[in-house]
Amino acid sequence: MGRGTLRIYLGAAPGVGKTYAMLAEAHRRVERGTDCVVALVEHHDRPRTEVMLHGLEQIPRSEIDYRSAVFTEMDVDAVLERAPAVALVDELAHTNVPGSRNAKRWQDVEELLKAGIDVISTVNIQHLESLGDVVESITGVRQQETVPDEVVRRADQIELVDMSPQALRRRMAHGNIYQPDKLDAALSNYFRPGNLTALRELALLWTADRVDEYLQQYRGEHNIRTTWQARERIVVGLTGGPEGRTLIRRASRMAAKGSGSEILAVYIARSDGLTSASPKELAVQRTLVEDVGGTFHHVIGDDIPAALLEFARGVNATQIVLGSSRRKTWQYIYGPGVGATVARESGPDLDVHIVTHEEVAKGRGLPIARGARLGRARIISGWLVGVAGPVLLSLLLRSLENGPGLANDVLLFLFLTVAAALLGGLRPALASAAVGVMLLNYWFTPPTQTLTVQDPENFVAIVIFFAVALAVSSVVDLAARRTHQAARLRAESEILSFLAGSVLRGETALDALLERVRETFAMESVALLERASDVDPWTCAGFVGPAPVARPDDADVDMPVGDNMALALSGRVLPAEDRRVLGAFAAQAAVVVDRQRLVSEADRARRLAEGNRIRTALLAAVSHDLRTPLAGIKAAVSSLRSDDVAWSPEDEAELLEGIEDGADRLDHLVGNLLDMSRLQTGTVTPLIREIDLDEVVPMALGGVPEGSVDLDIPETLPMVAVDPGLLERVVANVVENAVKYSPGGEPIAVAASALGERVELRVVDRGRGVPDEAKERIFEPFQRYGDAPRGAGVGLGLAVSRGFAEAMGGTLDAEDTPGGGLTMVLTLTAAPGREPAQDRAVLPAEATS
Repeated sequence: MGRGTLRIYLGAAPGVGKTYAMLAEAHRRVERGTDCVVALVEHHDRPRTEVMLHGLEQIPRSEIDYRSAVFTEMDVDAVLERAPAVALVDELAHTNVPGSRNAKRWQDVEELLKAGIDVISTVNIQHLESLGDVVESITGVRQQETVPDEVVRRADQIELVDMSPQALRRRMAHGNIYQPDKLDAALSNYFRPGNLTALRELALLWTADRVDEYLQQYRGEHNIRTTWQARERIVVGLTGGPEGRTLIRRASRMAAKGSGSEILAVYIARSDGLTSASPKELAVQRTLVEDVGGTFHHVIGDDIPAALLEFARGVNATQIVLGSSRRKTWQYIYGPGVGATVARESGPDLDVHIVTHEEVAKGRGLPIARGARLGRARIISGWLVGVAGPVLLSLLLRSLENGPGLANDVLLFLFLTVAAALLGGLRPALASAAVGVMLLNYWFTPPTQTLTVQDPENFVAIVIFFAVALAVSSVVDLAARRTHQAARLRAESEILSFLAGSVLRGETALDALLERVRETFAMESVALLERASDVDPWTCAGFVGPAPVARPDDADVDMPVGDNMALALSGRVLPAEDRRVLGAFAAQAAVVVDRQRLVSEADRARRLAEGNRIRTALLAAVSHDLRTPLAGIKAAVSSLRSDDVAWSPEDEAELLEGIEDGADRLDHLVGNLLDMSRLQTGTVTPLIREIDLDEVVPMALGGVPEGSVDLDIPETLPMVAVDPGLLERVVANVVENAVKYSPGGEPIAVAASALGERVELRVVDRGRGVPDEAKERIFEPFQRYGDAPRGAGVGLGLAVSRGFAEAMGGTLDAEDTPGGGLTMVLTLTAAPGREPAQDRAVLPAEATS
């Protein structure tokens, strides 16, 4: 027996009418003949609710003694023994009296669901576990009885019972909820208008999230890609710093305020490759973005504001979230900063949010990205300070009447040398020392304006100056190289750790791995090439980026992986020190390709096993279902050929009719078997053309009795792009199946409607219906639901119909018919740019009967 379904009536506060709505639904089901009982309903002495219990079967409650008092709870054993189709269980979040079967009522409900009993229940928004703190802050009351959110989210149906705060307070004032002696306290405390408005907003937002989940599921199942509503797209600009996590969470809260909002986190990296940011921190932020439902993007660009705005406009973003600058006050001499530039150049179409964080104005420090690779700007600055600085200093000192003295002159020149070393490294510092020695000797060491040194002390001072300048330059350069090495080793270790983790996690996305290679080394494109042997041409196993190379020889960087595989990168030439990490990436790419092939082989083996299963089922079907009509035909023919019986014309006609019916059944069975064989072998090739539904559907109804179908196909429907022959087979199979299960000859409904770029054809019957867990199983080959007689077919009609529908680019799904029964929904693609003909004739009478 399958699991029962759970329907929950959700309210914002007590008294909105949840129990009343539940009882009204029970009366509707009882009128339809459903076996529905009241397992437990709390009417709280409310007259209107108590009246609704009349006419419904109630299961007696169990009595429990606790602390010298008698309490009543739902008798779970009695409900399970009664085994109704539907049980009503009020107040899902209720805590049972100690000594009960379960601690919470929702656990009792779980037992009923597992036993196959459908349950209808109620719950208030304040009883959801995740909202306990929020409700307490609003009402000042801590809810002791709660239910896990997941229990409510797993419900098959959630119906919001809504009521405005004013209407609820009027209902209370009329005495419909509480006794008169409790009204004043309730209205002035918990049921204040502000409290009720906030609780109502919580209920509406929570239900809206659930509706959005259903919508996304429906769009995914029907492969709907077009946008149905305007969406907010929020771009989060990341720097790789610790403030990124704050920005992502802030953007997540902004996105939560609007249904359908999308978060896109982007890191703009300069083109210096491997150590452009901490891979570990970026990995943490990437994971956080994915946890909040967003996507992470890595973009290369030296002009960060321009690259960020270009990305935002490219993804049609509406908002940009940036962090306040980490610069110290004096660092603004280099420019206004990324945030101010983006805000100034964003224009009216983009809103820019600057978010404060704990790292504001604490300084950026030496970026790991650039380490000892000082960059062109710093090197140029070092040369200017080292060469032009001493010249300018000499002019300044010469303009003074009384200079500071030779000792101070040496210190000033030494300062410029140290500054050149800090900015540009060893070579600008050496040049500064040489220029400084020459200028000191020529202008400031007696005799001046000559290169000779008269005083030995001055000569020693100049030599010491040069030695100190050389030593400082060497130390600065060594420190820079050590910093660069440490940064590279840290980045390499984090990258290798990521690769090792991906191996352990079994990640098999080749495109994601190649994208990580492109991001890490700041490349334009990356391709994984392979060939069968040394003489075979190269083929591309996967690539990212524009214009990937076709051969390793054409790439800027190639990394061999074995004899017949190579990783080819285009964009710039990598230094030799980067090839070690690139080799690890290449080895991981080879592992991913091998794993994908193993998975493909496993899928192929699974399909072969499925084919064997179908062949076995086919033999079983042929052994019985095909022999049954053959036996009838054989018996009728033998009877007609018998010489010892004189058959009347009526008897002969009856026998011939039996032969004809048996032959028709054989033809139908063999046709379905052949169609299923074509689907299994992939030989169905639809010939798509544009056609009107009313040209195909009436022809598909020839195999059903007259008067068994009510047809409704509006003339204003757009044309559909289908294979008419396949569509006719699909409709015929679905309609014949619906007629077979329709009770008492009640006609089925076949109606069509247009929904955007799709056209839906719905075949509605009023039969017994199909449980949710069996709705997909009825589309499997050789499946017959319920008590269908053995001679009714081999169970291929719906499987063939779905296969043909998908071959034409459509879908075929089963839904419940409101009020009981099953509805088959055939979704087809509307023909592009074609309007329906306005002068088509009305459908013939026999097609609409």
